[in-house]
Amino acid sequence: MGIVNTTPDSFSDGGQAFAFDDAIGRAERVIAEGADIIDIGGESTRPGSERVSEAEEIARILPVIERLIASGCEVPISVDTSKAAVAKAALESGAEIVNDISGLRFDPTVADVAADKGAGLVLMHSRGEFSEMHSQAPVADIFAEVENGLRESIQNAVSRGVVLDKIVLDVGIGFGKTVEQNLSLIANLARIIEKFEEFPMLVGASRKSFIGKLCNEPDAGKRVGGSLAAAIAAVRNGAKIIRVHDVLETRQALAAAQALGLLE
Repeated sequence: MGIVNTTPDSFSDGGQAFAFDDAIGRAERVIAEGADIIDIGGESTRPGSERVSEAEEIARILPVIERLIASGCEVPISVDTSKAAVAKAALESGAEIVNDISGLRFDPTVADVAADKGAGLVLMHSRGEFSEMHSQAPVADIFAEVENGLRESIQNAVSRGVVLDKIVLDVGIGFGKTVEQNLSLIANLARIIEKFEEFPMLVGASRKSFIGKLCNEPDAGKRVGGSLAAAIAAVRNGAKIIRVHDVLETRQALAAAQALGLLE
């Protein structure tokens, strides 16, 4: 899953694809590099970011989705949003997946939209309101917390009509978790997967702050090496989807790891 942020303030690439032409260029590059899914977002969820209105978020992402669809894009498009109105507009314009970082906590009617459109729905584990997601005090048992949170999100989605085979889960790397907890979730991903065997697991560790802290690298753009290691570990431990900024490098790393016998 290749990331396309149409935002001026994303933590890793804020502003690089904010302008329409830059966003289209970024999306085309991600496709050319081998992305299986494009994830387009119009609201940054970095620490300290502020919510934007539904209208602003739609204005950022819709022209990009519409251009890609009009140009014959065959790669499935995911919309990274936790707002039902934004999800509806994106799906009606040709997107096929809704990627909700709140796991339906912010706007449960996102599930209604996904169900109505027959769209895929990614449910990510997180805690707290939008402005507090990254400042939550760490819990003692991160595995129990993630399991309980994902189970609640699934129940909410199903109760609103989302069919099970449309759901993907995301353990929510970052988002109020310590460096050690993030590492443990990736290294022991099978502990979560075995609780939810019927659902594909997505991991989004690309360029995140735990890698910066681990490697003493404050510049998110210089965390590619750590991101590749995290991607290989996540796939080795059962992840089916990897959400990344660096598509070409990640595909190369995974191909090499597989050739070396590190991956099945």
